[in-house]
Amino acid sequence: MNWTSGQIRQTFLDFFQQKGHKIVPSAPMVIKDDPTLMFTNAGMNPFKDFFLGNQKAIDTRIADTQKCLRVSGKHNDLEEVGVDTYHHTMFEMLGNWSFGDYFKQEAIAWAWELLTEIYKIDKDRIYITIFGGDDKDGLETDNEALEIWKRYIAEERILPFSKKDNFWEMGDSGPCGPCSEIHVDIRDEADRAKLPGNKLVNQDHPQVIEIWNLVFMQFNRMANGSLQSLPAKHVDTGMGLERLAMVLQGKQSNYDTDVFTQLINKMVKVCGVEYKQTQSKQDVALRVIADHIRAISFSIADGQLPSNSGAGYVIRRILRRAVRYGYSFLNCKEPFLYALVETLEQQMGNAFPELSSQKELITKVIREEEESFLRTLDRGIVRFNEYKNNNTKIEGDFAFELYDTFGFPIDLTQLMANELELEVDLPAFQNLLEAQKERSRKATAIEADDWVELLEDDHEEFIGYDYTEADVYITRYRKVNAKGKTLYQLVFNITPFYAESGGQVGDIGFIEAHGERCNIIDTKKENNLIIHLVNALPSNPKLRFKAVVNMQKRKSTTQNHSATHLLHKALREVLGTHVEQKGSLVHPDYLRFDFSHFKKVDDQEIERIESLVNEAIRANLNLQERRSIPIAEAKNLGAMALFGEKYGDLVRVIQFGSSIELCGGTHVSATGEIGYFKLTSEASVAAGIRRIEAITGEKAQAYINEQLQLIDELKNLLKNPKSLPKAIESLLEENQKLSKQIEFFEREQEKLSKQSLLQQIVNINELSVLISESNLPQNAIKNIAFQLRNEVENLFMVLISTGEKPVITIAFSDNLVKEKQLHAGNLVSDWAKEINGGGGGQAFFATAGGSNSKGIAEVLRKAKELVNLV
Repeated sequence: MNWTSGQIRQTFLDFFQQKGHKIVPSAPMVIKDDPTLMFTNAGMNPFKDFFLGNQKAIDTRIADTQKCLRVSGKHNDLEEVGVDTYHHTMFEMLGNWSFGDYFKQEAIAWAWELLTEIYKIDKDRIYITIFGGDDKDGLETDNEALEIWKRYIAEERILPFSKKDNFWEMGDSGPCGPCSEIHVDIRDEADRAKLPGNKLVNQDHPQVIEIWNLVFMQFNRMANGSLQSLPAKHVDTGMGLERLAMVLQGKQSNYDTDVFTQLINKMVKVCGVEYKQTQSKQDVALRVIADHIRAISFSIADGQLPSNSGAGYVIRRILRRAVRYGYSFLNCKEPFLYALVETLEQQMGNAFPELSSQKELITKVIREEEESFLRTLDRGIVRFNEYKNNNTKIEGDFAFELYDTFGFPIDLTQLMANELELEVDLPAFQNLLEAQKERSRKATAIEADDWVELLEDDHEEFIGYDYTEADVYITRYRKVNAKGKTLYQLVFNITPFYAESGGQVGDIGFIEAHGERCNIIDTKKENNLIIHLVNALPSNPKLRFKAVVNMQKRKSTTQNHSATHLLHKALREVLGTHVEQKGSLVHPDYLRFDFSHFKKVDDQEIERIESLVNEAIRANLNLQERRSIPIAEAKNLGAMALFGEKYGDLVRVIQFGSSIELCGGTHVSATGEIGYFKLTSEASVAAGIRRIEAITGEKAQAYINEQLQLIDELKNLLKNPKSLPKAIESLLEENQKLSKQIEFFEREQEKLSKQSLLQQIVNINELSVLISESNLPQNAIKNIAFQLRNEVENLFMVLISTGEKPVITIAFSDNLVKEKQLHAGNLVSDWAKEINGGGGGQAFFATAGGSNSKGIAEVLRKAKELVNLV
């Protein structure tokens, strides 16, 4: 059978559906409620709660294809992308899962059945690895897996490996267990005859590759490194679709499968190059770009825009990396990445509908990012050319400046340097790069102790929709160190505190027992666990506590959250149904709402949007809340779901009139409680994304009162005119007239000053020397300096303005720069020390400011001394 990637994917899902698995859609690739991860980097990430015991699985058998991204940390494959045949940034992980249901026997049997009987992979090309034990952890060889595999494959094809290769761990702590990998030897017969495949397993051979990993989760790694058995055993498997396609399509590289060939063929047409399937820089560039466009597009579809921080920064760096490869090796000097989005959507839109619905937005965002970065590249090249003119080597700090400021990869800097036969100080560059990484690691490092269990409670219940006070017990706590500060995280059996999520900030408040009060400074959600942050642990954490939410903050936050729903509805009514929420922040003081729209919202539209929101507020629409209803029913009601959000089988629906949305936040009981809505700003945050900020309630009332007070103050200043706009317009016209008169007088004064300075010029050693002090403003001195350079031969000018702070200005004729080797920038940097200042400039003109007027005399002395030496 000629397998396409689409058929491979669907066959996997159909097979496990027949084995009683529920097929679930891929979770977003961008993670929003896990502080330990930015991106889904393994198929198991969306199910961490089940493994950690924070949540009980409704369906104990699940299968899916999960979008994953690996660009940093333990699984950093970025530098291998495009160079070898099988590493990628974004990839699909086919997986089947058991949460306390089946274990090794079924997982192994089904894997063998699917690979050999359905996909028809040659059994003689398959090798199996198992966990070979670890003395430090006191673990023996996984003989259970060995005995099961021996039913299907010869024992000499079952290879034991160490913990490094065959013991899977979520991180430094957490669920873990032995794993069994399935490897396939796709070498030709001649190579197989020379050396058996079992000698090449786990040796990074490009044709003897792992395609499927069966993880048997049965332990929990504690913070002290010890292992504890999990109360239930789980199965977690992951098979890379791209690698499986290589095997089934008979290719020697993932990039030669239909997963990538359409994208590469499109690049060939766009850039007018050939793809020869070699290791040339041109072919590597084509593979890198085909890989990166997938990561970029899926991230944007999941709601993560390129930015300068966090996950957005990672996406921006991947995008710029792709642009740099096209710029350097394909001679693509104009935007080209955006042209690949349509090809990707045609190929994968059926399996991932978010690509189709977001295609226009993805295209616009990528194009604007490309245009911006190409401008930055051009500026970096100008900076490089300036630097090379004065240096015989590319120092490490300059290479790092190009990397950090202009986004130049070190290989691009090396390429440009090689063309000029210049050497780059790579060790110095690497030291600076590592120092930056270390600073970043320290800034984000979080050290957490093991949880201290006080009460057995398998599920924490949030009661904050109905209560803002409650009697609670601390079920577990732990100490954490973040950014040099020690905090404690508390988990309650029930909680009225809302945890930060869905754009809404977390509640604050306090818990109290026996007269001792501990302030809750924030509430966050880690995976599916509600965590309350305190600066200090209660003296007796086993007591029953009264938990109280800060109602002033909660009320203001609730008003702003409900207002965002009304705003969303108004935006779609005024601007069109293409408007979709792309991010929000619901804060006690204000709300921020990002949405898809491709042009500025004009004043009339803003007025209409404000009017619609306030009409809904005045209508005092009652909240209609539906909790824990099936997601299909919610969608039938017309509830809006947001791209990039992860929804369960049961959801909560919030409705105010015709505004219906899926939402887990807190809301007013009727819109009248919002009081008033005032839009304060509207701006662009990215291509196709606009941002509105607004205030409600008391904040809006205070804002209106401040504006009215400002108007009254203006009227008083203008002696209560009948028409304030006309009075201000008249004042501006008068000011413009006076400004023109001042400009005229300044020009005349400049002319007179110039004539006076011309008379001070003296001839010394064939130089036209002007060394003097002046009380002229600095812009006038600059104008005169450039005029004199054009009018006076052999000009040697040093003028020091004696205003509030001294400023040195040096100007030389071009011939003095060439013939006498004078450099104004170097001189001014040295002389500025006399006035406790600094500055610089070019060889023919430079300035420096300072704060010590007492040094002026010494600067004048040095200037006169130099004249006699020239």
